[in-house]
Formats: sequence, C-alpha cells, structure tokens
Amino acid sequence: MSEEVVQPESFAFDAESEAQIEKILKRYPPGKQASAVIPLLYVVQRQMKRVTGSAWVPVKGMDAVAARLGMAPMRVYEVGTFYFMFNMKPIGTYHLQICGTTPCWLRGSDEVLRACKDAAHVSGYGQTSEDGMFTLSEVECMGACVNAPMLCVDDDYYEDLDYESTVKLIEALRRGERPKPGSVIGRQTSAPEGGPLTLTDVPGE
Repeated sequence: MSEEVVQPESFAFDAESEAQIEKILKRYPPGKQASAVIPLLYVVQRQMKRVTGSAWVPVKGMDAVAARLGMAPMRVYEVGTFYFMFNMKPIGTYHLQICGTTPCWLRGSDEVLRACKDAAHVSGYGQTSEDGMFTLSEVECMGACVNAPMLCVDDDYYEDLDYESTVKLIEALRRGERPKPGSVIGRQTSAPEGGPLTLTDVPGE
C-alpha cells in the first residue's frame, strides 16, 4: 500500500515565481499558453523547495498552473505525473539522481549507487534518509554519457565519479557545502582524461 502524501491546503505563486512566470509566458504566442505547462511546473517545484526545503509539486500547485494557463486541471496532472523530473511527494533536502543506463553502468554507476547508500544512509531507490537530507532516485540517460558515470544533485551534474569521490560529494553536501558541478577529476569539458590530444598545436606557428 502506497504512503499517503499530506497535501497543502492551498498554493499561491510568490513574487519570485510571478516574475519567472511573466518571462516564461512571453515566449508563447497568444492562445498557446498551454505550452508553458512544463516550465510552470518547474516554477511550482522550485518555489516549494524555497519555502519548504523540499522540491515537489503538490496538487494545489498543479491547480494553480491550470488556472494560470486556462487548462483543465486533469491536463496538468497528466503532464506532472508523466515526467520523472517532477516529484509528486516531498523529497529530501538533496535529490540524488543516479543514471543507471548502459554508458554509466559500464563505467561504474553501481559503485556510485553503493556510495550513495553508504554515505547518505538511504536503503535504495525511491527512499529518503531518516534525517530527511537525501532522497535517492534512478533516472534514465541525462546526456552526460561522455563523462560517465554521473550523479545529478537537484539540477547540478557531477561526472567521472567513483565510490570515493561520490562519498566525498555527499559528505560535503551534509556539511552544507555545494561542490562545483562538472567533472570531479578536472576533465576539460569532454576531452580525454589528461587533457586534449588533438589541435594542441597549429602547424606554422
């Protein structure tokens, strides 16, 4: 039996969200505002993170999106529950999202998962640590295959991970620190380890 989610009794966009919505809606021509449903669901989720410390989308938040865009609430529910990036229940302070698809798996995502379980004290996917700090999820390919394996923390990508570097990352988050996103081994974008091997010199110069 699924755990019952305690929903807030109301939701209203705050000033920061209203400013974001104003910019978002300008991207769409008149009569096409429904196309903004995904960006506005992100606005709801980020407002919940600011206000409650947990990034998720309550039913009242989806209702607010429907009202703003002139959509039937059910159409917003369909979008919100379809995409994995929208959390339909409260999550931990940090959302640890592990890519387990083939490139990351071949490069060691199992060790990233083991590190998350050990350091974040999370029993498995879909679970939140007892202290409420970490929620662990498995996600499909997030497009960082070149520097696999990767871990997405909220919206930040950390790449070229192994067991030890993942543990260090989680320990830093627990201390309230936010390490710089990107390759943890200092890789230059998607160049080979150790640096670029081509176009390092130009003949004639």
